[in-house]
Amino acid sequence: MFEPKVQNPALAAAMIFVATAFIAGSTLFAKTLGTDTFGPPLHPLQVSHGRFVFAFLGFASVALVVRPAFGKIHWRLHLGRTTAGWLGVTLMFASVTFIPMADATALSFMNPVFAMMLAIPLLGETVGRVRWSAAMIAMVGALILLRPTPASFQPAALLALGAALVMGLELIFIKKLSGREPLFQVLLINNLIGVCIASLAVLPVWQAPTLAQWGALAAVGALMACAQVCFVNGMARADASFVAPFSYATLVFAALYDFLVFGARPSWVSVLGAAIILAGALMLALREARLRSSSLR
Repeated sequence: MFEPKVQNPALAAAMIFVATAFIAGSTLFAKTLGTDTFGPPLHPLQVSHGRFVFAFLGFASVALVVRPAFGKIHWRLHLGRTTAGWLGVTLMFASVTFIPMADATALSFMNPVFAMMLAIPLLGETVGRVRWSAAMIAMVGALILLRPTPASFQPAALLALGAALVMGLELIFIKKLSGREPLFQVLLINNLIGVCIASLAVLPVWQAPTLAQWGALAAVGALMACAQVCFVNGMARADASFVAPFSYATLVFAALYDFLVFGARPSWVSVLGAAIILAGALMLALREARLRSSSLR
């Protein structure tokens, strides 16, 4: 399930598409937990705690049955990656409580832009005019979504932008981990460390969830675990440049779920900002693919 696969672009696209539905579903349940849908609202730290606990339980159960072979564990890289991931998902869960899921999801697509910027000091990479142009396009879209005027500014949107920033940092650690460890090992260790970090962070704000909230917390973790499995297997079956556009379907599912459950309709400002961010992110993804292709020749 987690080993390198034979190239199958059609199946890869389908798996990435399904992963986006799971990711948006996880965010939807996080939003219900941050409101009074199932009981007194839970703090985002408690929601992210549930995400890691139940995802880890799922992967640990698989490990007990499959008994996969583990290799050397790069603990420092895992710790950096998981800390950034935990903070990013917590900020994301906090943001969707206050702003439409489509807006928060669109802002989260700024993470490859931030990863590109962070790669300059952290990885020593050089960035050309095309990639800077793509970054600036995405930034324009983010500014539109932030609505930076006294009458329309949404402070909670900064939470989603902060989530994109630290998720960009997480991508740097993922790059450093790439190819060093088996995929299942990476997922299991990621969620194990996430449980430890989230368990300490949640202590000051913990409150007893209702039965429905326990179910929603389990759904957040289970859906995210399913999304991770689909995503890594999809990426293993096709080039990143091919599957990247399909990951943007998360925005469609987020808008659809938000409308069906909360009646939220995207405004023209949201649609415009999201479209510009996606254009910049896609331009950056295509440029990265060309650079990888050139380096392999």
